[in-house]
Amino acid sequence: MRWAAVVLPDLEWPEARRQFVDLERRGFRAAWTYDHLSWRDLRDGPWLGAIPLLAAASTVTSSLRLGPLVASPNYRHPALFAKDVMTIDRISDGRVELGLGAGGTGFDADVLGAERLSPAHRADRFAEFVSALDQLLREPVTTYRGRWFSAVESRTLPGCVQQPRVPFTIAAAGPRALGVAARFGSTWVTFGPMTGGDTADDWFEGLRLQTERLNAVCRDHDRAPESLRRMALLGLEQRWATHSVSALSEAIDRLEALGFTDVAVHCPRPWDDERPGVPQAVFDAISDRLVV
Repeated sequence: MRWAAVVLPDLEWPEARRQFVDLERRGFRAAWTYDHLSWRDLRDGPWLGAIPLLAAASTVTSSLRLGPLVASPNYRHPALFAKDVMTIDRISDGRVELGLGAGGTGFDADVLGAERLSPAHRADRFAEFVSALDQLLREPVTTYRGRWFSAVESRTLPGCVQQPRVPFTIAAAGPRALGVAARFGSTWVTFGPMTGGDTADDWFEGLRLQTERLNAVCRDHDRAPESLRRMALLGLEQRWATHSVSALSEAIDRLEALGFTDVAVHCPRPWDDERPGVPQAVFDAISDRLVV
């Protein structure tokens, strides 16, 4: 199992810097940060931009992989975003992993004044967004004209350090998005079933159904299901999975039985009663496991 951690971008840089440096010291493979303009009930508090934050983190680490979890077309244009992604990959010497998702409704979708889209249209836009990014990050000069996005002789030079491009981690639950993951993803990421289930058993049953659908979609796209890595995000709501070392060990065993290869947890946030993250003692136990 590969371990990653989430650093929320609501921290001033000195504290965020400490967390990124600490994650590398502890042996975590990757650090993610949420890519929103604002988020849930934290929307009226500090919230830094994901891309500048990751660029800064890349300058104080040397092996930790870094990425947004997840960037969406709600407010990002693929030509502009490809330039930012390429730049961070070069600053970090090839340590970027690009998390991508369709984007939901709410503030991020409304802040630019765009018309709200139906789920079908969001799925269409997402497929085009990822396809355009794939082309823009692979090719030095790209002309792209789609329904949702266009780029004319867009230059992405000198290109990514990682070739042919940075790896994509695709968040997907519905059939269209799962198809995007099967076509373009190095990793599929999920935070579990979208609806239903207040218990661990319910959550894992939802994961089982998701993985079965993903496997079927991979086969439909002539891709071996086992070639796509799977990452479970143990969200701030899944406290039953992280409240103790034994609970986390059981959750990891169940994830591995479902074929998951990666897991992401939230860094400890002892000052935040609503979003405490992983308890420090459990976080320390993860670190002990990583350095063995």
